Amino acid sequence: MLEFLAALPLLVKALILGVVEGLTEFLPISSTGHLILAGSLLGWADEKSKVFQIVIQTGAMLSVIWYFRVKILKLLAGLGSDPVARRFSLNVLIAFLPAALLGVAFGKTIKALLFKPVPVAIAFIVGGLIILWVERRPAAARPARIQQMEDMTALDALKLGLAQATALIPGTSRSGATIIGGMWFGLSRKAATEFSFFLAMPTLIGAGVYETWKSRSLLSLDDWPLFAVGLVVSFVSALACVHWLIRYVASRDLVPFAWYRIVFGGLVLLTAYTGWVNWTV
Repeated sequence: MLEFLAALPLLVKALILGVVEGLTEFLPISSTGHLILAGSLLGWADEKSKVFQIVIQTGAMLSVIWYFRVKILKLLAGLGSDPVARRFSLNVLIAFLPAALLGVAFGKTIKALLFKPVPVAIAFIVGGLIILWVERRPAAARPARIQQMEDMTALDALKLGLAQATALIPGTSRSGATIIGGMWFGLSRKAATEFSFFLAMPTLIGAGVYETWKSRSLLSLDDWPLFAVGLVVSFVSALACVHWLIRYVASRDLVPFAWYRIVFGGLVLLTAYTGWVNWTV
């Protein structure tokens, strides 16, 4: 089976990875971690594949822009006169900066050391345990300090930005770190989830543009069909996932995702230890 997956044409692999990216980007289960594991199983884990995995996140980001297009246009229209729109836009910028600065400073080291199946599996398990801990605190059942994301202060935004920056470790989950961090810092589940979507816009655009430019020597015009397939498929699958997640968090907690992370991470470690799966690095 693994040999069959490894032998698939690159376009098919790009399609599979696009689906994986779209379905996992906004769930608290780590899209980067799943892409690393899927790329390993598909036998596509070279430097170009790592660039591909980061760039196709832009497709998922575009789905968020489309889903929230009315709210985004309203915010943009109010930048000149609406203090709430200006404050919210500034908060997004503040929250974006920690991950951007740390990513530029340590991205190469992180990619070299941690973009591998076993570190990802460990991060899955640790992240799952943190989600269980936060969700089961007595404070999690009390009304949140901030019910609407527009009511956040600059300090709240900075805290969420630092939480998101932990997702530079693959397997952590950018959305998961932002949502759980937001709940820990006093945001409602809905406010933290919606802000994670808006924070994804500059984060994923910035990561995609920066990675493409930095790795341009690895790419050629022959690669555009791969990237086009990945971007389109990730957009479509992410759009469906965003719609579902917004409805889900309105009435449910993230405990099922925590257990998924723990079990999946444990399976990866077990198969790596026993040699049942030859995880490539």
